[in-house]
Amino acid sequence: MKKIILSAFMLIGLAFSAQAQDISKNALGLRLGDNDGFGGEVSYQRGLSKNNRLELDLGWRNSNDVDAWKVVGLYQWVWDIDNGFNWYAGVGGGLGSWSYDKGGYSDSGTIILAAGDIGIEYNFQEAPIQLSLDFRPEFYLNNSGSNKFREDNFGPDIALGIRYRF
Repeated sequence: MKKIILSAFMLIGLAFSAQAQDISKNALGLRLGDNDGFGGEVSYQRGLSKNNRLELDLGWRNSNDVDAWKVVGLYQWVWDIDNGFNWYAGVGGGLGSWSYDKGGYSDSGTIILAAGDIGIEYNFQEAPIQLSLDFRPEFYLNNSGSNKFREDNFGPDIALGIRYRF
């Protein structure tokens, strides 16, 4: 058991010591995916250091039955793969609000969530464009049994991002 734990710590240390290329100071764009019914998100990334950044995403949904919004903040570590390709992982949280109205039944509430993030991105050298593909598992912390918008405590989210780097 000690060998497994020691090996895991060594692998984590190796991953964190990998050299990352300089990431953009700012990137603004869209993150498009399932996003638990929210559809697209406006996404902003702010470089904090050579291989760390903050990502803020604002998603909303406006349909006949459900109106909702949520904001998610993630702290990310970025590692260089090769020639503009990076992979990244992060952790964070978010909050939001929803309202449901269908067939005479209505309900509303707030969303509090914890999230993780893992993905791959490509930064074009010829243009200030970034493409990314990521997976963000979201765990809802305040789900109630009457919540018709979110009937369980887990929401997997896979999305494609396109951002302008500046």
